[in-house]
Amino acid sequence: MPELLLNVDKVTAGYAQDIDVLRDVSLAVHAGQISGLIGLNGAGKSTVIKTICGFLAPKAGRIEYRGESIAGIAPHRLIDKDICCIPQESSLFPYLSVEENLLLPLQGRPKRFAKVRGARYEEVLEIFPALKQRRRAQAGDLSGGQQKQVEFAKAWLQRPALCLVDEPSIGLSPILAEEVFGWIGKFAQSGMGILLIDHNVRRVVKMSDRIHVLSLGRITAAGGREDFEGDLVIDAFGTTRASCTLSVLDDADAIAIDPVTGR
Repeated sequence: MPELLLNVDKVTAGYAQDIDVLRDVSLAVHAGQISGLIGLNGAGKSTVIKTICGFLAPKAGRIEYRGESIAGIAPHRLIDKDICCIPQESSLFPYLSVEENLLLPLQGRPKRFAKVRGARYEEVLEIFPALKQRRRAQAGDLSGGQQKQVEFAKAWLQRPALCLVDEPSIGLSPILAEEVFGWIGKFAQSGMGILLIDHNVRRVVKMSDRIHVLSLGRITAAGGREDFEGDLVIDAFGTTRASCTLSVLDDADAIAIDPVTGR
C-alpha cells in the first residue's frame, strides 16, 4: 500500500463563524497516486484546498500530513514539509523574470537544494522548452498558458511529496490542457501524491486512482476509477451505479448528484 500522505478527516470549515462551506469532508491522498475531487461550481472544491493550505482554519475535524496535524501551520511554511500548491490563479511575481520566479522557492532553502539546483533547472528547461526561450522575460508578460507552465515547472523544481492542483486546465486551449494533464501524470509517476481539482470531469476520472464527489460542501460519493467511468455518459440523464448518479452536463463541465433520489 502506498504511503498515506494527506488525510482529511471529517473537516468542517467556512468563511464566517455561523456559515459552513465544508461539512464533515473526508478524503485521502497516497504517494504516487492521483485523488480527484469533482463537483459543481460552488460546491466547495477550492475551499478544500484553502483549508488544507491553512488559509482557512477548520472548525472541526483533522488535517494530517504523514500522520501529523498541519493545522495552524502558516501557508508559506508548508513547502518546508514538501507540500506544494498550484493554484487556479497565478501565484507568480509579475515583475520578476521567469527564471527568478522558478528559482525563488529554492533560494529560501539553499542547503537543501545547493547540490541539485543547477541540474534541476536545466532539466526543467528541457521539459518546458517554451520557458527556455522566455526565461529572461517578466512573468507578467507571458500568456496564461505560459504562466501555467511556469507554475508546473516551479513545482517540478521543488519535487514536493504532495502537490495540490486547483483547476489547472481552466482557460487553456485543448492542446495545452492535454499537456497540463500530461505533466500531472508525470508528477504522479515520479512518486508525488496529487490532489486534483478540474472542471473537465471525464479527464479527472480517467487519470485519478480515487475520486471524491463534493456536493454542497459534503462528500456524497467516493470510489475508484472503475466505480465512476461507467457513469460518465454523453446524455444528460446519467446512469445509476452504487447508489450514486452522476449526470454530466454541458460537455462534462458540471456534475449533479443526489444520492437519495438518484436524479
